[in-house]
Amino acid sequence: MKLSVVVPVFNEKNTILEIVRRVRQVDLSKEIIIVDDFSTDGTRATLQELPPSDDLKIILQPKNMGKGAALRRGFEEVSGDIVVIQDADLEYDPADYPALIQPILDDKADVVYGSRFLGGPHRVLFFWHSVGNRMLTTLSNMLNDLNLTDMETCYKVFRTDVLRKIKLRENRFGFEPEFTAKIARARCRIYEVPISYHGREYAQGKKIGWKDGIAAIYFIIKYRFVD
Repeated sequence: MKLSVVVPVFNEKNTILEIVRRVRQVDLSKEIIIVDDFSTDGTRATLQELPPSDDLKIILQPKNMGKGAALRRGFEEVSGDIVVIQDADLEYDPADYPALIQPILDDKADVVYGSRFLGGPHRVLFFWHSVGNRMLTTLSNMLNDLNLTDMETCYKVFRTDVLRKIKLRENRFGFEPEFTAKIARARCRIYEVPISYHGREYAQGKKIGWKDGIAAIYFIIKYRFVD
């Protein structure tokens, strides 16, 4: 079993080397595919200073296109059996990988979501963010007939062959509701497992905001009825 870790990156100069170190610490056969979405803070220079390695592939987007576009580009390069999406901002801990992939290894799941709301340790922060996440998850569940607790989680883990069942289109944060709607429509077996979560503040570089939440409502409705 080989794990493909796809890391979309935008302006994460202060954390990118640490997330690579943490992913490499996980005792699993894996490859790391980093897709830089035209960072302007020095992230690209930092990535280019990394020594060549068989376990690491770095892709530089020609312009800023968004998280969804970066993920699609990374998915084109995967050679593993299972794919995990990893943000570069240290909010999510690669030490959770074994628990995330276990339902797939047990042939119980095709897709696993790492839930921040199922009891794992987490930093106490941003009440309205948690309310917004739960509202978006509830709307997505209603339209897709699911009972997820955390649709917007970064940690989405899936068999590589799931990518052959769906066609992804959204370039930015619309990826989350689009992916959820399409795996539901494809009748994928979906599991959730609790994960740890170390949220950061906007001063530390957090990017997603209320406008992304409004856009997510549109994408949830759109992909319930449109391919």
